[in-house]
Amino acid sequence: MATAFATASGTASGTASGMSVPTCLIVDDSAVIRKVARRIVETLGFTAAEAEDGAEGLQVCRQAMPEAILLDWNMPNVDGYAFLQEIRRMPDGDRPKILFCTTENDVGAIARALRAGADEYIMKPFDRDILTAKLEQVGVLQATAA
Repeated sequence: MATAFATASGTASGTASGMSVPTCLIVDDSAVIRKVARRIVETLGFTAAEAEDGAEGLQVCRQAMPEAILLDWNMPNVDGYAFLQEIRRMPDGDRPKILFCTTENDVGAIARALRAGADEYIMKPFDRDILTAKLEQVGVLQATAA
């Protein structure tokens, strides 16, 4: 079941509407991956929402377009490739930075995802340091001094 972007004070609408809290949508059919990713992005200052497949992810994006999306590739209903094609056609669909998350070490699959509209890719399992570096790389997280 998809969850909307919510904070303690209500629903976040992202930086585009003047709020300083960035939003991140986690789209993955694994509840464990969603839980781990959510904990990480929330410690980085994001408001997080979850979707268990691409169809739910697109529904969340229609309600409020996030600044960042962590996107699994192999999911039921709407997979990562179809999600990318659809979101990039949506109004404001070019705005979110999309990190394609995969367990596959297939260069062809990674290239296909990047051609379809992913901004970067990340190998699963990932940790806080790896995710932080990727979010900084795509520009949705300020680099921190070492």
